Amino acid sequence: MARQDYTPHQQAIISQYYNQLDTIMLTKLQELVSELYLADTDAKKKRLWERVQKAMMKLNVPATILEHIMAKRDVQILARNVQEWFVQSTRKK
Repeated sequence: MARQDYTPHQQAIISQYYNQLDTIMLTKLQELVSELYLADTDAKKKRLWERVQKAMMKLNVPATILEHIMAKRDVQILARNVQEWFVQSTRKK
């Protein structure tokens, strides 16, 4: 596989993306909570929960919490956790 050479501008964009990845994933989870509340079919809910799981994995959510949320599949539990994580992330900055 060929090595990618990026311009300094591209490197800055890539770096900024990874610096903001937590915020991006939290925002995505907030959107998924809204979509889950509005989902009207089981198939749609299943797909949304799969996306929730991937986003939580990218956020490095502890396995016990991730497993609990995925086992319950309760939107309210997810929403409370996302809100808490968002508050924690804003305190860090």
